[in-house]
Amino acid sequence: MKLVRFGAAGAEKPGLIDASGTLRNLSDQVSDIAGATLSDISLDRIRGLDTADLPAVPGNPRLGACVGAVGKYVCIGLNYSDHAAEANMPIPEEPIIFFKATSSISGPNDDIILPKDSQKVDWEVELCIVIGKEARYVPESDALDHVAGYCVANDVSERHFQLERSGQWVKGKSADSFGPIGPWLVTRDEIPDPQTLGMWLDVDGERHQKGSTKTMIFGAAHIVSYVSRFMSLQPGDLIATGTPPGVGMGHKPPVYLKAGQTVRLGIEGLGEQTQRTREWEG
Repeated sequence: MKLVRFGAAGAEKPGLIDASGTLRNLSDQVSDIAGATLSDISLDRIRGLDTADLPAVPGNPRLGACVGAVGKYVCIGLNYSDHAAEANMPIPEEPIIFFKATSSISGPNDDIILPKDSQKVDWEVELCIVIGKEARYVPESDALDHVAGYCVANDVSERHFQLERSGQWVKGKSADSFGPIGPWLVTRDEIPDPQTLGMWLDVDGERHQKGSTKTMIFGAAHIVSYVSRFMSLQPGDLIATGTPPGVGMGHKPPVYLKAGQTVRLGIEGLGEQTQRTREWEG
């Protein structure tokens, strides 16, 4: 099942994509794709609906972030050994945890806004886990039972802020528009093994990243279990699981985003995103 949020920014409505690819309005069934809607009971109820009875949405509306009211946006750093190598950083012995501010979250096709004084804005295609049931000290064997589903994420990063301005990585990860997620949340029943998904990212039609979740150092189940040892995970929380090689920072010489470029990215079974870059205005 593919769940979406559509409409103007800040006024998104819940929806789903039916078997024919038609966008259907779920507003009469749930208030949002968030929180309690992501429980197994709620998802089973939605799954049991006759989609033909749901209103079709006309036109081609904007797709918003596929999860609303996100409480935490947790990220895992350097989770692909070849990406760690291109970043000249050691392979981590345990998952590296950092955060993106939830204010960075945007729709899958919204513009990437280059922040004021930015110098090195980079791209990172990532598998994102969406939590559906509270997780606290969860064993790895049960971890995926706490997952509602998965989506595509672009962990947009300003490397100068992240690595050269001292302090935590969060400074380079949290600008407005630096967290596109979607186009839809794919429920976990459609992704029986999250460690077999191909992933890619292009800039202006040139392929920069091509990889697979099978090369993750720490898999999705381990990550959910591990993070739950340090904080409770709540329905609607996000965990971005790291990126394969091919980021701009890893090129020789490095290549970073400029205004007017187009970024396209996707993950097998989870859909695609397209973003245009533009300068911050203010």
